[in-house]
Amino acid sequence: MDVSSSTVQLNTSDGKMEAYVAQPKGVGAYPGVVVIQEAFGVNDHIKKVTERIAAEGYVAIAPDIFHRETERLIPYADMKKAIATLQRVVDGKAMEDIGAAIAQLKSQGNVKSGSIGVTGFCMGGRLTYLAAAHHASDVKCAVPYYGGGISMGNPSPLSRTKEIKRPMYLFFGAKDQLIPKEHVDQIKAELTANKVPFQLEVYPDAGHGFFCDDRAMSYNEGAAKDAWDKTKAFFAQHLK
Repeated sequence: MDVSSSTVQLNTSDGKMEAYVAQPKGVGAYPGVVVIQEAFGVNDHIKKVTERIAAEGYVAIAPDIFHRETERLIPYADMKKAIATLQRVVDGKAMEDIGAAIAQLKSQGNVKSGSIGVTGFCMGGRLTYLAAAHHASDVKCAVPYYGGGISMGNPSPLSRTKEIKRPMYLFFGAKDQLIPKEHVDQIKAELTANKVPFQLEVYPDAGHGFFCDDRAMSYNEGAAKDAWDKTKAFFAQHLK
């Protein structure tokens, strides 16, 4: 499906926030998907993911969670700066940003009412989990990819699991040095205890960032393709 893309300016309590929007060119009403960035910003990879989702028949939007920073795009090679920047992200502020993106989708005439999903990667995976709780009335399904630190924060996203009412599909890599197996088991136990409908995939040969084909060191083609196919089917089931 042919898509068009643009950058919009959204209002937050800390000023304007850029968001990257990709949508089908055809006339119609489509489900919406919020795409939440990694710790490197709304870079070419995140824009490409947003466009890929749009090409499947969605209006996709990637809010710039780093809009409060002076440096909003961080090179993959500068992991130290990426970690320092993500550590300055305040959960409440990020939820406001995601809320602004959801409001933008709801305001568009080509977005189907009541059909909004969320996905995110790395830092964005953690925020996706939190958004499923914080924005439970709007988020119809959520797909966190290798969300690190889901059990961290005050309150942590994990502690808000009981607020999640809609289906979730989570993807992890067994060789992810940033997310130990115990954390994945803890997430699984909490979702099960709170009767959240969920599916969870752990790829045995994949590490952190396995979906990002712009980073050869972490990309795992087999895991990325399988996760993408499952994400497409999941969104189609719950949003279309």
